[in-house]
Amino acid sequence: MAIDLNKPWLPLDEENATMLGGHLGVYQLGRADGTVVYIGYAGARSLFGLRSELLAQVGVATSFRVEVTHAYHTRYRELLMLHRARNGALPELNDAASGAPLGRLSPAS
Repeated sequence: MAIDLNKPWLPLDEENATMLGGHLGVYQLGRADGTVVYIGYAGARSLFGLRSELLAQVGVATSFRVEVTHAYHTRYRELLMLHRARNGALPELNDAASGAPLGRLSPAS
């Protein structure tokens, strides 16, 4: 689908997280095999944007990828819906009970 997050995976460590700016955006945490275990976002309430969000996640997963966007909440929800459509469930570390209900993606034509 066109809404995939296709950025390269980077090792999730303090050095890589510190290099990120204070930008708003979305991120995925993954395992070494590329399995997405968490989808999150750095929004207006994130003190130092993606940098602080990912520094807080060091040790939770082995890798991460980010996308800088001001439409972080919409993009976050898109990524959650896409993951659920493909896998039948949200990533294992995302709480299914949190936030508003997600919509459903229609199949590509």
